Amino acid sequence: MASFYVENFGCRTARADGEAVSVRLRAEGLSELALSDADVVVVNTCSVTAEADRDARAFVRKTRRLNPEAKVVVTGCYAQRAPEELAALDGVTAVVGNSHKGLVPEIVKGIAEGLRNSETHSPLISPGDLLSGSSKAQIWADDHFAHSYIEDAQVLPGLQTRPNLKIQEGCGNRCTFCVIPTTRGGSRSLAREKVLAQVRGFVAAGGNELVLSGINLGRWGRDLPENRSLAGLLREILSETGLPRLRLSSIEPMDWTPELIGLMRDFGGSRLARHAHLPLQSGSDAVLRRMHRRYRPWHYEQKIVALLEAAGQELALGADVMVGFPGETDVEFRETYDLIAGLPFAYLHLFPFSPRPGTRGWELNRQTPVAAQAVTERMAALRDLAAAKSRSFRAGFIGRSLPAITLHTPAQLAAQGRTSALTGNYLPVELPEQLPANRLVDVRIVGINAQGTLLA
Repeated sequence: MASFYVENFGCRTARADGEAVSVRLRAEGLSELALSDADVVVVNTCSVTAEADRDARAFVRKTRRLNPEAKVVVTGCYAQRAPEELAALDGVTAVVGNSHKGLVPEIVKGIAEGLRNSETHSPLISPGDLLSGSSKAQIWADDHFAHSYIEDAQVLPGLQTRPNLKIQEGCGNRCTFCVIPTTRGGSRSLAREKVLAQVRGFVAAGGNELVLSGINLGRWGRDLPENRSLAGLLREILSETGLPRLRLSSIEPMDWTPELIGLMRDFGGSRLARHAHLPLQSGSDAVLRRMHRRYRPWHYEQKIVALLEAAGQELALGADVMVGFPGETDVEFRETYDLIAGLPFAYLHLFPFSPRPGTRGWELNRQTPVAAQAVTERMAALRDLAAAKSRSFRAGFIGRSLPAITLHTPAQLAAQGRTSALTGNYLPVELPEQLPANRLVDVRIVGINAQGTLLA
């Protein structure tokens, strides 16, 4: 039987793409094996930072060491941004940009079956006019994004207890630091009927928690002929399907409309997870303006206050924060630090600025870069602040009960007779008994360990 392995890098949306590829390939009869044993290895890349690019290249080299006979297919944002660069790497057979990601299952199947049949090429992977004659690997990539969705892969509970359903793709915000409009194109929405069909299929398969994801999730529906809203879609999901728990991934601050916040009031803590992730990037008005972000610090604070009023203090708030954007002064960083210190965040995702070719931020960084030592010191200060806020938030639930879902427990923890779980408000939990994954449970928090995991 032909076999494959998928390695995912980057955001929830990228992971949703990788999960969809795996579902399709399993449905086609391919076996999912370990990296060292698979016929074809799919590397689903990110390109949000230079470090993400390095990680992808390192994984291709690792694959060559561990499984020199495997054929490597590279896809994702890096594959869209710099396909020729990846095609030149030793061992890469095909590079498939996000514009053609919907064809990845067919391409992988063709390669795998060609190997098994001792064929040099399979007609399923003919690149046609998209083959670049200057590369030794075959390339599928253009700027039309006509094949970017993997729509017919039903999301199921399986290796991912809480899988991601990607309902929106691309972004048109044009933030000065971001390469996403280039690597994923403009905003595109999955049709309402397809979203509801996916949710019903997930529920029918026994799924209990589904995560809705997108590159710019809050913009879902605005490109559809009927000009729908994300809030309207969520209300339909919660009223017309039996999904036990729905979780939202990252949503831009200004896309938290009164209607969307109202859903947190109506369903938060029951069928809608009390969890909101609002990218912040900076708490400085001047920096946000240089970033071309569409809100000011006081707008952000207003959204946080409204969400807490709607969902209560159990709401887990998360944010992305960028450190060292070109020209960031000590005063501007202090504005960011003070804003974060004054808000009840449960966690932060911290990133140093990374200049991306083709963005306005690339030129800004050439003109006014921030010293590496300053970036290191500022990152350290925010890490300490984030760690303190996270532990304080988690410790506040000791002695209280929370809804949770059991996860696939790591082998080392399972050997101790324990089970991993995640609360509705996004807190990691360990239970002192063995339970199967994908079970909804109520847990009573009794402590917290050195790593910040709650004991229940």
